[in-house]
Amino acid sequence: MESFDYVIVGAGSAGCVLANRLSEDPAAKVLLLEAGGEDTADEIHIPAAFAALFKTQWDWNYETVEQKHTGKTAYWPRGKVLGGCSSINAMIYIRGNRADYDNWRDAHGCAGWGFDDVLPYFKRAEGNQRLGGELHGTDGPLHVEDRRFTHELSEAWVDSAVAWGLKRTDDFNGVSQEGAGQYQVTCKKGQRWSTADAYLRPALGRPNLTVRTNAQTTRVLLEGTRAVGVSYLSGGVSVDVRASAEVVLCGGAINSPQLLMLSGIGPAEHLREHGIDVVVGLPGVGENLHDHPACGIIWSTKDTSDIVDSATPAGMIRYKLTKRGPLSSNIGEAGAFYSTLSESAPPNMQIHVAPTLFYDNGFREPTTPGFTSAATLVDVASRGRLRLKSANPLWRPLLDPAYYAESADFDAMLQGLRDLIEIGKSGPLARYLDKPFLPDHHDLTDDELAEHTRENTQTLYHPVGTCAMGSSENAVVDSSLRVRGVDGLRVADASVMPVVPRGNTNAPTIMVAEKAADLIRG
Repeated sequence: MESFDYVIVGAGSAGCVLANRLSEDPAAKVLLLEAGGEDTADEIHIPAAFAALFKTQWDWNYETVEQKHTGKTAYWPRGKVLGGCSSINAMIYIRGNRADYDNWRDAHGCAGWGFDDVLPYFKRAEGNQRLGGELHGTDGPLHVEDRRFTHELSEAWVDSAVAWGLKRTDDFNGVSQEGAGQYQVTCKKGQRWSTADAYLRPALGRPNLTVRTNAQTTRVLLEGTRAVGVSYLSGGVSVDVRASAEVVLCGGAINSPQLLMLSGIGPAEHLREHGIDVVVGLPGVGENLHDHPACGIIWSTKDTSDIVDSATPAGMIRYKLTKRGPLSSNIGEAGAFYSTLSESAPPNMQIHVAPTLFYDNGFREPTTPGFTSAATLVDVASRGRLRLKSANPLWRPLLDPAYYAESADFDAMLQGLRDLIEIGKSGPLARYLDKPFLPDHHDLTDDELAEHTRENTQTLYHPVGTCAMGSSENAVVDSSLRVRGVDGLRVADASVMPVVPRGNTNAPTIMVAEKAADLIRG
């Protein structure tokens, strides 16, 4: 059997980071396994094309169970490609709020994960092209820049949000998260800059790093309660490899808990139901699943353009030659953070706006020029769970984020949508808005708004929590990301987050991996 020091499962936002950092030691032999393929598609590298990757070969194409409080299932795209979700996301660079990480430390027993502890890892990763000082890194591998194209509708929305009462900000990752402004993006000179670009490619020349694509890991190999390697499928053939030091799971909030369960690590009774021998009973595996739900308010527009107008051969040629123009947009160009509860509370609401019709994950063809504003709940009380559907590793697990199980979540979303309607009437945006598109009128009764919310809630692509870190009985990993009860096995991805940060989760996942590298290297 082939042997490595470290076997990393998943070449996504976390796995690429760890492959780079662990292989910096020339004495460490590292294997990185990725179920998907190479990140060669044009759509991966053109910022405005990210939604064209959904339900393709680069997407795991998950779907939740029917949600009790919406009556609908929800499609969940997850990157199945080098770079993982950092190769198919909307590239928004947000760290979350100081309160998020202090809460991990204080409420969940995650020693060493307060904001002051994790800030150095955010800075180590970040290569910000505009911002510096005590809160930003300027020479890290992850390029962060101001977008090369911003539509006039996005600028008008920010002006209108300020007129409505939000403060203006040019740094959502600064001293204060609150305010309205334009998002910075993980791009380099107008092109997507995934963790495959930032971390993996610079390391590929190292003789001690091996990367295998189209290799789906099916279980962790255990001797007693020690992880000693993994099995993976390659071309339909099962291959075993050994890890003399550690196995590190970086599969994300869906694949990592699924793999633990398939390996006999998880809720004992559930594993026995599927005929899986229980090696370590860990009731928290798959629990605590939660996500940021989002819902839109959309208008048709007048006296302006729609960003999809640039999706032409001429627009493509312009982008290819200059890496500028509308195709360098990340679509979700601007937004805001604020609290619907009180000015002194940390934000519970994030807004994303787009200069086009974007709903149902972008699967609806725009039928008219439009403008989308979406309320995203970022302080989520509802908790669901992940469970196996089968002991067959190729079967998708059952996903239940329990959207709106806590009524406070639904109430906050309704208020966020009401606020978006009011912002649409404020300031310079109003002159570009023709009429309501979704819903088709905005003088909504409470019941009508509630029905709109149930019908149009979708994921903001941020599932976390299913291998939660902490000190409680339900914690899956400790503060060093070691799986409880198992030697030689860690999890380092969004699944370890006990609570989802307030904002987009890519930068926090990269931070987790940067810190994990130091924990592993001691």
